[in-house]
Parts: sequence; C-alpha cells; structure tokens
Amino acid sequence: MLFWVIMSGFLDAIHIGFGLATVIGVMAMNHKLKSHQFFEDDLSDFSKMRFGRAVYYFFWLFWQIIIAGFHVVGIIIRPSMPIRPAMLTFRADLPSSHAKAILGNSITLTPGTLTIDIEDDLFTVHALDDSTFEGITSDEMPRQVLKLFQPEERQVISDIKIIRKKELV
Repeated sequence: MLFWVIMSGFLDAIHIGFGLATVIGVMAMNHKLKSHQFFEDDLSDFSKMRFGRAVYYFFWLFWQIIIAGFHVVGIIIRPSMPIRPAMLTFRADLPSSHAKAILGNSITLTPGTLTIDIEDDLFTVHALDDSTFEGITSDEMPRQVLKLFQPEERQVISDIKIIRKKELV
C-alpha cells in the first residue's frame, strides 16, 4: 500500500481510506485461504521453509531472470532468430506442494521457459531453446528450491524427456 501511495501521489483521506479497506479485505480473504487445506502437506510444510535461505534464493532467482532475459533478447534481435523450441518433462523429488509451486513459478518467471503443467511430481515445461532449460536439466534450479526447505544436497530431478517438433509429427 505504501508503494501505491508513493507512486499515485494521492494523499487525501478518501484514497488512503479506500486503500486501507482494500488491504484489510485482501488480508482477510488470504487468511481464510491459508486455513483451507488444498493438498495433504499444505498447512504443515510451509512452516518448515528456511526463510534465511529464501532471501538468498530471491537474489539468485533475480540474477537468473536477468541472465535469461539477455539471452532471449539476443535471440530476438538476431535476424535468423535461432530458436529450437522444445517441450521438457521431468520428475521432481521435492518435499511439498509448496516447493513444487515455487519451482514451477520460478521456471515461468525465467524468460524463455514456461511451466505448462504440474501433476504430482511430473512437470511439463516449454522452452525456447536448449540453453533456456539448462538450469533445469543441470538440476541447479530444482536444488536451489530444495534448499529452501531442506539443507541436504541431493539429486532432485529425474526422468528428463525432451520433445521437439519433429518428434511430434
């Protein structure tokens, strides 16, 4: 709300009052949603998140987004547009639905990749070219997500399949 007040420049009582009412309403709805259990591990496992590691992950992901953004811009400005789109499926051994959602959202936030579906531990991702999904196949991004919940180092993804357009025909 503070960001909105600064950016909008409306400092009168009516705008601030409506802003406060909106924030309170959104917080009340989120509180009700947080108390509903959508998955078996919903309510219990999020409390196990290592918040110190989350700060590191935020900056790490931000850097990955910048690197991938420059890569996608490089592809776009080349006249030949050297893309080799692919669908990627893999299994991720993560401890909770929260961890899977964080991985799926992190993949989608990174330019050049899009999480299409997550069903149990099977992820389906669309990628612009091979280097855009390199962080997934090398297990770097999934391991960073695992470290948000567990300090252990282990292989997270398995059963990687890369499907190209020619293979679909």
